[in-house]
Amino acid sequence: MILCSCSEKSGPDVSKISVTLETVRFEKDFFALDTNNIQHSLQELFNKNPAFFRDFTQHILGVPPIADSGEQAIKVFKQFIHDYRPVYDSVSKIFPDIKKYEAEIAEGLKHVRYYFPVYTLPKKLITFIGPMDAYFQASTGGYGDVITTDGLGIGLQLHLGKNFSMYTSEMGLALFPAYLSRKFSPEYIPVNCIKNIVDDMYPDESADKTLVEQMVEKGKRMYLLDKLMPQTHDTLKIGYTLKQLEGCRENEGLIWSYFVKNSLVYNNDPSLIKNYIGDSPGTPELGEGAPGYIGLFTGWQIVKKFMEEHEMLPLDKLMATDARLLFEQSKYRPK
Repeated sequence: MILCSCSEKSGPDVSKISVTLETVRFEKDFFALDTNNIQHSLQELFNKNPAFFRDFTQHILGVPPIADSGEQAIKVFKQFIHDYRPVYDSVSKIFPDIKKYEAEIAEGLKHVRYYFPVYTLPKKLITFIGPMDAYFQASTGGYGDVITTDGLGIGLQLHLGKNFSMYTSEMGLALFPAYLSRKFSPEYIPVNCIKNIVDDMYPDESADKTLVEQMVEKGKRMYLLDKLMPQTHDTLKIGYTLKQLEGCRENEGLIWSYFVKNSLVYNNDPSLIKNYIGDSPGTPELGEGAPGYIGLFTGWQIVKKFMEEHEMLPLDKLMATDARLLFEQSKYRPK
């Protein structure tokens, strides 16, 4: 854990950049609803946080607008409050406040402002408790945190530590095998928030491309994380254990050789690509202990190699560079 919190790189001086970030503990208000007078309580909650209330109820809980569903929606709210009360109790103990994570996120936002001054930064950090399966697939991994119309949303139900009883239960393991729930710890909150901002600025539209193009597009996002979160350890950015990351670095040439020898670099068969792009327990083709989502690591290294020769290229120009052209110009040939 000490290794995962230490600095790997230094970044620009952003100390004079000011950002505004208001923390909203939405889950506290939600679980304080008076279920004996819930319509009135819901209206008060809506009046307090109208934008996030809509996002939470309709897009996270999956409840139609109250005006359209009436008693059915009320029943869902009451049931959710009842069923998730133990989760709320655990959240209250583990997160009496989130000042540490707020500070890390604010630091990331300063770097976003430094590199992307015209991007409109979110001004709210909103914590909530959603359903256990409220798991969103982003460009470089999946998690329970979102970016909404009202700010950065943190799904605390998926940040209670890898040994949390609900994750290790039969139901929890059916939803999230251990290789996923291992990342359900508090220290992933800041990096997930900044990943959501990267995806907001640059949605990943490479799903129908060749393997190398998809790897490069995801590698670009990892490179942005390097710049936006220079004090964050690489294990948190990529989601590997330290042993997995060190193994990939030691065997970088062998990983690339596997892609080349098996004619995978320019392959665009989704049934093959899925083995290397996206969360999975491992990459058995590369030996025991090789992490899943190995394409994320390789794409990251390709982009870093490219940027070694293009250090002055602005980040927005990097993101606009054609992925195949970037790969070819990188002359990526690890040994």
